[in-house]
Amino acid sequence: MHSHRRFENPPALPHEGVAEKLERALRDRSHEGEAASVLVGIALNDDDQAFVEYWCVEVGTRAVAGSPLLGLAGLCLGHTARRFGHLSDEALALAESLAMRAAADSSDVDGRALDGLDDIRSFLRRRPVDP
Repeated sequence: MHSHRRFENPPALPHEGVAEKLERALRDRSHEGEAASVLVGIALNDDDQAFVEYWCVEVGTRAVAGSPLLGLAGLCLGHTARRFGHLSDEALALAESLAMRAAADSSDVDGRALDGLDDIRSFLRRRPVDP
């Protein structure tokens, strides 16, 4: 019997649950897997752009070097730009910074941050500066 893996986008959780799970992961790296799913879920499905950006910025500035959450925060900012057509100056600066770090050292920030910046370049109404 051959089994096929299916990818499913995670749903957006209620805001209280998002905050709890992301804060837990920022304190204890053993919870990063669950936090990744939560972050992607809000980036793809939550209609509150300010909330999504807030948590992408929190994760992207507070996760430790080498955490997979750093690259994911950059990617999720790209999803946010695609969905809403704009980002705050703070979120844009973080996406650019994470992409520069990824370009310099993929063991610091993984390449998903570069993918996120590519999405931002494609979908943002105001174009970011190249890293």
